[in-house]
Amino acid sequence: MSTIQEQAIPLYEELVNGYNQRTASGADETGSGDLRRTRQAAFEKFRLLGFPTIRHEDWKYTNLNRFLKDEYSVEGDSSARAVALPAEATIPGLDAYRVMLVNGVWDGKVGGGPLPRGLEVRRVAEALLDPEMVGYFESGKWGNHAFPNLNTAFFKDGLLLRVTADIGKPVQIVHHYSADRNSLIQPRHLWVVGQNAGVTVIESVVSATHDVKIWVNGLTEVIVDRDARVNHLVVQTAGEGMRLINHTTVRQKKQSLYNNYTFTFPGSDLVRNDLQARLEEDHTETHLYGLYLTAGQQVVDNHTLVDHQQPACFSNELYKGVLMERSTGVFNGKVYVHQDAQKTNAFQQNNNLVISKHATIDSKPELEIFADDVKCSHGSTVGQFSEDALFYLRARGIGEEAAKALLIAAFAFDVTQQVKVGAVEEFINQLIDHHIPVNHG
Repeated sequence: MSTIQEQAIPLYEELVNGYNQRTASGADETGSGDLRRTRQAAFEKFRLLGFPTIRHEDWKYTNLNRFLKDEYSVEGDSSARAVALPAEATIPGLDAYRVMLVNGVWDGKVGGGPLPRGLEVRRVAEALLDPEMVGYFESGKWGNHAFPNLNTAFFKDGLLLRVTADIGKPVQIVHHYSADRNSLIQPRHLWVVGQNAGVTVIESVVSATHDVKIWVNGLTEVIVDRDARVNHLVVQTAGEGMRLINHTTVRQKKQSLYNNYTFTFPGSDLVRNDLQARLEEDHTETHLYGLYLTAGQQVVDNHTLVDHQQPACFSNELYKGVLMERSTGVFNGKVYVHQDAQKTNAFQQNNNLVISKHATIDSKPELEIFADDVKCSHGSTVGQFSEDALFYLRARGIGEEAAKALLIAAFAFDVTQQVKVGAVEEFINQLIDHHIPVNHG
């Protein structure tokens, strides 16, 4: 049973009423009977859990109360709309296939040339009518995670990518959010990357909020088949008024490779990135890189799980944060090694540069190991500018602010250099330069 506090949240009450109305009206009849049962079970789970509070271990550093005080419309606009490519999503020099979703809905248009053989893009609303694809959405497997269960109960649309070949040119997915009233938007995305296939996907998250609040509860599932390769880049530049909750689960098969690069910049009120990589077969490889620059009263929370289930797998994780003004950063990364996952190599590191006396960071790297033949390590650092480095630069005629900007760029370099798409790497570096203010306090 939900607590009184949770029941008193306007959004919670709106969701309960909205789901009951949808059920009574038959609005959830799209898809199979198994999907309808999955939706019902997911909603019952959410109703039992309620919205997470700081009493929940995974949310102890991120208090949602101030964001839940606003009222939201839970029935977002599901129509396909075409809008111009926002400047924030324009990456100079990038040659890519491009699709744009407005509030989670794709209008069917593709930029950058016709899609090649081996790359299929569809609306999830259409995939739910396809007996071959609907099965991916029928199994509820989100445990006690409130937001994925909520998404499963309510989602209407999103983007399906199916890759069956090695796609040489990147795919850019632009997520554009805009509304004329406070809204809750819940897109569901599915990527299926077949055996021996390969793809690079760049997600650009932008907004035009116009003094309203938009809460995005997104759910993405990535299936990486045997010997497949996925490079996944996320650039989050959405503006004030945005509250982004992103849950991404990656399921990897034998000898597959998954690389994730997540970059979060000042703007959104709240960003919570839940990234789970499940190494389900042996000899898989996973690399997770993250860089977050926070400012204002922004809250940016990165939660990762690397789940080593089988032997002889390798994972490497490096997240870095630059905390400015009165912002809050959270990093909680867990590496879980099952008893059967012998010969596991797993490394995790989180480094933070706090350049304002009012900014805070909570860092909690974790290892949970049940195998005895492994190589695993983790670490975390929190620091400020090196006085020696500042003195060295200033002694060579570099001004104090320019010297600090150089040190921030150098601090971020370990992450930015991992990006293998030159245009994106240059774009990221430009965003870093743009968001480094003269006065960091």
